[in-house]
Amino acid sequence: MSCLSQETRELSHFTLIFWSHYMSYWEGLHLSQKLELNDHGIGADCFLLFNGYEAIGHIAHTDKNWESGRLFSLQEQINHTISFIEQELQDVKVPIVLVGHSIGAYIALEIFKRSKAIYCIGLYPFLAVNTASSTQSFIKRISASRAICAAISSLGAFLGMLPTEISRFLVKKSMGKSWSSYAVELMSTHVLQYHTLQNMLFMAMTEFQALPEKPDWDFIRSKKEQVTFLFGNDDHWGPLHLYKEICKEVPDVRVEVEREGLTHAFSCSEAGSIWVAQHVSYLINNNTQNLKTI
Repeated sequence: MSCLSQETRELSHFTLIFWSHYMSYWEGLHLSQKLELNDHGIGADCFLLFNGYEAIGHIAHTDKNWESGRLFSLQEQINHTISFIEQELQDVKVPIVLVGHSIGAYIALEIFKRSKAIYCIGLYPFLAVNTASSTQSFIKRISASRAICAAISSLGAFLGMLPTEISRFLVKKSMGKSWSSYAVELMSTHVLQYHTLQNMLFMAMTEFQALPEKPDWDFIRSKKEQVTFLFGNDDHWGPLHLYKEICKEVPDVRVEVEREGLTHAFSCSEAGSIWVAQHVSYLINNNTQNLKTI
């Protein structure tokens, strides 16, 4: 795989569990191994700088309780990312490419409406509420109850306080059977925090409140040459019926289905991270050259 052109800046918004799960993704893009971690004073929980490539995480979705327990909605997370672009990338002279995974794909599209980015990629995109999904219905009910959210967060925090070997074992056996050891470690040490789980559940509640049942077709049509979507073969967050709807509503947009047997949680495995990184690199290298003058 060839390296990404250094003349294009990639701004990624990943949301699965924690930004560090995407280290293999970044390495797969052949980016610099030098990592600089900054606090930009805008509520950012983390900012990765790899020689001009940025990854923005969610506010308060980190192991440190920098925001003192404050909860942030989906719209506040969008505003946070836009603020970052306005403050940190206002003088950027090269084109900006947005890449979002899951709800990050929705966030990327919202940013696309209000930024000078030239291209947007949605990976396993959560763009609209899937009313046919029993899993989403269950999460919606759970996240709507603050008492249940507090109980889940407390239980998670308790598990996070157990000896590392025990918490890793429980994570591996319960949800991370196919995960890399790095992903299991981060789940055990970073996600199993009261404030992190509270914010994840609160954001989930606001996602179900804010997301429509249909994507913004008008906007996607207006940007059909500048938007690409990658769907999974069996993913309730980005279901195949949405893939078919996009093909019907915007037949000229680039939309694909991954057939490698990966899951929505691709970043939790080395193989999944690298395959998606290679595909993103291919998409950027082959679809942005004619857009750089826009």
